[in-house]
Parts: sequence; structure tokens; C-alpha cells
Amino acid sequence: MSEPAPLPSMADNLPQPKLVVMAISVVAVALSLFQMYAAGIEPLGLFYQRSIHLAFVMFLAFLMFPIFGGNEKRGVLGWIIDIAFLAGAFTTGFYLSFYLDAIFNRAGFWSETDLIIGIIATVTVLEASRRAVGLGMTIIGIVAIVYALSGPRGALPWVGEWLPGILSHRGADVDRLVGQLYLGQEGIYGLPMGVAATYIFMFVLFGAFLEVTGAGKFFIDMAYAATGKKPGGPAKAAVLASAGMGSISGSAIANVVTTGAFTIPLMKRLGYRPAQAGGIEAAASTGGQITPPLMGAGAFLISEYTQVPYLEIVMVSIFPAILYLGTVYLFVHIVALKNGMRGMPVSELPDWKQVLKEGWQFILPLGVLIYLLILNISPMRVGFWAIISVMAVAALRYVLWFFIVAPQKGEKPSYDALKSALANGVKITIAALELGAKNAVAVSMACAVAGIIVGVVGLTGLGLKFSSMMIAFSGGHIVLALVLVLIASLILGMGLPVTASYIVLIVLVGPALSNEFGIPLLIAHLVVFWYSQDSNVTPPIALAGFAGAAIANASPMETSFQAWKFAKGLYLIPAFMVFNPEIIEGGSIQIVLWTGFTAILCLVAFAAALEGYLFAHMDIISRVLIVPATVGVFWPDLTAEIAGTVVLLAILGLNWWKGKKDGPTPAPAAS
Repeated sequence: MSEPAPLPSMADNLPQPKLVVMAISVVAVALSLFQMYAAGIEPLGLFYQRSIHLAFVMFLAFLMFPIFGGNEKRGVLGWIIDIAFLAGAFTTGFYLSFYLDAIFNRAGFWSETDLIIGIIATVTVLEASRRAVGLGMTIIGIVAIVYALSGPRGALPWVGEWLPGILSHRGADVDRLVGQLYLGQEGIYGLPMGVAATYIFMFVLFGAFLEVTGAGKFFIDMAYAATGKKPGGPAKAAVLASAGMGSISGSAIANVVTTGAFTIPLMKRLGYRPAQAGGIEAAASTGGQITPPLMGAGAFLISEYTQVPYLEIVMVSIFPAILYLGTVYLFVHIVALKNGMRGMPVSELPDWKQVLKEGWQFILPLGVLIYLLILNISPMRVGFWAIISVMAVAALRYVLWFFIVAPQKGEKPSYDALKSALANGVKITIAALELGAKNAVAVSMACAVAGIIVGVVGLTGLGLKFSSMMIAFSGGHIVLALVLVLIASLILGMGLPVTASYIVLIVLVGPALSNEFGIPLLIAHLVVFWYSQDSNVTPPIALAGFAGAAIANASPMETSFQAWKFAKGLYLIPAFMVFNPEIIEGGSIQIVLWTGFTAILCLVAFAAALEGYLFAHMDIISRVLIVPATVGVFWPDLTAEIAGTVVLLAILGLNWWKGKKDGPTPAPAAS
């Protein structure tokens, strides 16, 4: 076991004054401690938890992101505006939590103060979202508010004159809208904010503790040790490491820049083109968001919306996640074989025994997490104890070093050394509390604005109208309906984070998928959630792809197209869920095994068709035939399924025979 690494600096990259940096740290740590208290010591009521959480998050957002951008000094005008918004963040949270009983007593008969504070809260949320999430989310929130106020009885009746008939509604005045958004349970403090203020925050904080204590490096080293000797080893390590890190980081982009800093340069050195290296990392990092046990924020939201236990969602998501990551892994393997790549020298790889010996403690928190979930304990409480277990593991690491390993090396642990270790432990804890709060700002603000959208949808009946339009445009055909959902998720994903895109989309199209097209509720939510991930890797706006391109020093668009290709499991697997619900809902062992086999077969064949290679180079006829055969396997008709399976097996069998006859592709000449 090596000595624990020194603590990295958690300072912001933004050119903030020291006093502001200190204020950010204090507020961030206070937010995390508040969440820990509410999760593990004294649970709070619904509105208390959500209002205080959002007040903290908005306060943090206004401190972290100056009004004129991160590279601009605030100046006198900037400080005046920011102080006004900081006051608004504090006032709106304090007012709701302090006067909650009185507000409930006059439900529906709001006072003038209630409405004024509600307007301030709405404006403050939109501005905090603009800074923390981006202008796109704020614009959609504003459009939703304008839409709610349109109509003959609304505050903006003239706007309703421009709306098509199917989108028209009677309209709401300002009082009614503010009551819905600020003082009701379907607006800003609705379900999305409830999930963000409880489950999501605790697991983001859990991920921060894993990151600062060195767990990230442990998982990356284990991935390299497992795959480094194989053809395309660094790329395969990228898939495994990104899946592990992505499931705890909550952000595909953050995952790219974290693991990509190690994997992308090694992929390039091995022979992958820069755009391929960046694309592989982006596709693998996106897979982390659908990988149990944490699945970003998705599993918690799906659980709340469907009332399906969190553990059940995690369990049914394991096989689809394996299919997706297996597809990306297969792409990596095919590219490596196609170009004659070899593995990395053993001398350059970490020894898995040594890695496991030094970092085995980091496996314990994940075991605690899974064990508590099996006991059906609240996910918020599970997050609390998972964090405590990480802290205990980090402390155990120091104890083992100073009192067992160091003496074996002839080093006597001194009082000063123990004092230094304790001080470093405190620094690590504070750094994790700070990092977790900062990482949660964007998600919480996205959920707050998503609450505005959900509130408007409920107030105006927009969800039913969207369902009607979806049925009309698709003509009742489920395939066309899925294509429309995919297009909508892609468009929304260009301006919204994945979590917000999922919330907005499921509110709009979820009822139609379940009620009109007969898709089981859980599968409908999983389909929308999976499709919402696609915006990370699909041009023209593919943020994870762009992040990979920056590290790989490659063209952003070319890298995004590579990421889009490697991530095609995001399209196929949800469709397979719809037409073969046994993959999620289960059934007889024979049906489940057959469904799993055909799913794997389709994904292997589709990857081979896109790359034109599997065991050997594939001719154009085989590549063309794979497409209708894959559709046949997907289709819920036994004859088509059997015919498609036979065709795919024949094509892949012939390709295997050709590969055996021709031999492996020669390695590229050394540059």
C-alpha cells in the first residue's frame, strides 16, 4: 500500500476574488452539511427540504457565476445586480419555510406578499438557471410562462391569437400562475426539485467523496490492468473506467474530461485517430449515465414518476446497460482488429494485484450501497450511509499506512505525522463537501426550471395536447411515434441537460406512449430516458463529443460523428425494450434467454455492418443484408424473428470462416 496521495486543490478556475472564493466554499460546505443532516439525522418536511435546498443552490449559483460571465469582473453594477439576486434567493427560501403553516392555511387565497415573493422566486430561478445551466433552459422556461399567460382569460391574451388551435387554452392570470409555480406542489418545488433535493444530491455528494479520496484512480487503474494487454487496450479501459466513473459522476461531460485525460492520449498513441479516440471516450462516458447502480439522476426520477422501487429499476437496467457498453466495447475491438492494433507492453500497465492491494477499501462503499438498497432503505438514507462508509474507508487507509505499512518499512509513526494525517483528512472531507455541492448546482437548477415547465403543463393541459399531436403525426404507428420521440429528445437535448430533457419529454409524450400505444409504463420511461442521453453524442450539438475533441485535439464535428456511431446502442436497445418487453419485465427462462441472445446478435451484427469488419473485412452485400435482418429480429413476429436470426447467423458465420482463412490483419508499420 502506498502513502495516500496529497489532496488536490479544489479552487475554482474562475478569476474570483479571494473573499468570494471563501464565501463559495462556506456556502457549499453548509449546503452539504444541511443535506447530510436531513438525510441521516432529522428528516424535514417536503417544502422545508426543497425550499432551503433551492435557496442554498441559488445562492451558490450567483456566487459561482458572475452576471457578465466567468471571465469578466463583476464591477459595481455587477455586484449591485448580484447582491439583489442573492437577497432574492435568501428571501424566497426563508419566506416559504418560515411562513409555511400560514401559507397552507390560506391555500388558494394568496396574500399580496405571497404573490410578490412568488414572482421574485420565479425570476430568481430563471436567472440562476441561465448562469448555471445555460440560456437554452431559461428560454424554454420563459416560453412556458408566456404560454401559460396566453389565452382569452390570461394576462397576455394577444399571444393566444398566434397559437394553433390544438395549442390554445383559456389562459391564466399572474395570480393563478404564481400560485401554481411557487405556492403549489407542481411547480418549482414539485417532484423534479424534490428528487434533486434528496436522492440526487446525496449521490452526487457520494461521487464527490469517491473522487477526492482516490477511488476514481483505483477504478481506472483496475480497468487498465484488466484490458491493457488486449488489442485496443486503452480504448477498452476507457469503456470500463468511463462506465464506472460515469455512474457516480452524474455528468457525461465531466466523465469525459476526468477519464479522458488518461485514456485519450493512450488511445492516440496506440493508433486510434484523434477523432476516434475522442468519440470512443464520449460514447463510453455517456454509457455511464445509464449504468447501475446510480445512473446519474435517472433512476431516482424514474422511481418517483412510476412508483417502482429504486432497486427494481437498478436491477432491470443492468442487462440493457451491459448491452450498450458491450456494443461500445465491441466497436473498440473491431476498430483495433481492423487496423491490426496490439495491446500495450506489460511493463507500462499497472499490476492488478498491486492495484487491488492498495485500493481494495474503495470496493467496500459500493458493497454498503448495494446491501442497504437490498434492505429497501430510503435512497436518501442509503446515500448518507454510503458517504459515511467512504469517510470510514479513507480513515482506514490512513490508519493502515501509519500503523502497519509504515512500521514495516522502518518508518516510525510520530505524533506530528498523525496530526498531519488528521489535518489532511479534515481537508479531504471539506473538499468533498464543497465539490459535491458545486457539482449539484446545475442539476438542481435544471430541475427547478423543469418544475416550471411541469407546472405549466399541468395548468394548461399541454401534455394531453402533445399526446394528441403525437398520435396524429404518427398515424398510430408505434415506430413513427418512437422516431418522433427520438427527434424531440435530440432537439431538447441541444439546449437542455439530460435530466431536464427527460423530465420535459416524459411529461409531454409519456402519457401517449403508455395509454395510446400500450407501452408498459416503466419501459416508456426507460425509452425516454435513454433517448435523452443521445444529445451528448449527436451532432451538431454534442457536448460530450466536443469535450472529447478538445482533449484529443481533433475536429469537434468529426469527433461527434464518431461518438454518434459508437453510441448507436442508444437507438437500438430502447426499441428492443418496446418490441421485446421480456428484456425488462421478465418471463419464462426460455423466452428471456432467447430475447437476450437475439439482442446481443443484433447489436454485434449492426456494429459489424457500420464498421465493415468483424472477423474479417465484410463485403457490401452482407452489410446491406444485415439491416433488414436486424429489423426482422426486432419485430414482434416469430417468423420474422427466426428468419432475421438465421440470416444474421449465416452472415456472421461466413465472416468468421473468411477471417480464419485470411488470418489477422497485420499490425501497422511503426511511425
